[in-house]
Amino acid sequence: MTTFWKLTLAHMAVTLVMPFLLVGVINRTKSWWAARKGPGLWQSFHDLRRLLHKRPVISVTATPLFRLGAYVVLVCSLAAMAFVPLLGQFAPLSFAHDFVAVAYILGLARLVLMLSAMDVGSPFEGMGAAREAMFGAFAEPALFLLLGTLSAATGMSSFADMLGHLRHTPYYALIVLPLALSLLILLQTEAARVPVDDPATHLELTMIHEVMILDHSGPELAAMQYAAGLKMTLYAGLIATLLNPLDPLAAPLAAVAVSVGLMLGVAVVVGCFESLMARLPLPWVTRYVWLSGWLVAFAALAVGVTGGGL
Repeated sequence: MTTFWKLTLAHMAVTLVMPFLLVGVINRTKSWWAARKGPGLWQSFHDLRRLLHKRPVISVTATPLFRLGAYVVLVCSLAAMAFVPLLGQFAPLSFAHDFVAVAYILGLARLVLMLSAMDVGSPFEGMGAAREAMFGAFAEPALFLLLGTLSAATGMSSFADMLGHLRHTPYYALIVLPLALSLLILLQTEAARVPVDDPATHLELTMIHEVMILDHSGPELAAMQYAAGLKMTLYAGLIATLLNPLDPLAAPLAAVAVSVGLMLGVAVVVGCFESLMARLPLPWVTRYVWLSGWLVAFAALAVGVTGGGL
């Protein structure tokens, strides 16, 4: 078996398993800060398996779009993962400007999620959809600016090459920290984690993601929760690739091990955030998401000033 296929299988395994493991590490980190035992690392897997055996309860006002939306969101999340370099400078699917395809696939998932939330006619879910659209309008430009900065710094146009070649450029030491912090903020925004959102809250007026899936149950709820875990894995993988010093084509086992370790480290950081601070007030959340754009803008300015061509 060639190295490409070995890395492809490793990429698939990480994609399928890491959403459960990241959630487990976050919960165990929060339990450690609270001085309690907490749930097991694989509790989210058991929760989803239990949901798959439940019969969904569908609102009488819902159309087929409501049930179909959960699976479209899941398929889009899985498709986007095929283009994302999780294990270093490698992705199973890669071509010039593939990051545009990733952005539009995630945008389609966001659109379908909002439509399925509004389909049941609940004012709470409509409110959550409006907030999702608002924060997406702040997060997506920051992501595109980040990708443009990577392209200008490396001269590459594919997702894997841009992140993989960045450390070989003279700008890496200057921009790696703001880019990593920006990706962390985007992770918290897109995966609905504290301080942007609180996945454990029970107050609908403060929810963003959770309020959009209030009417989902059974397998549809499992699909939505797994898709959210995939999105968190996507951004954790980007941070890991940004920091991973190893080339997976030259040292595949070591590169995979380092990437997995870095992704688990990101989960620990997210768990510390959720343990040491509360969810921000809603007017402050937009400013926090803006901070991601400002950090990327600083990196873009640094690349431009030092000769990157921006």
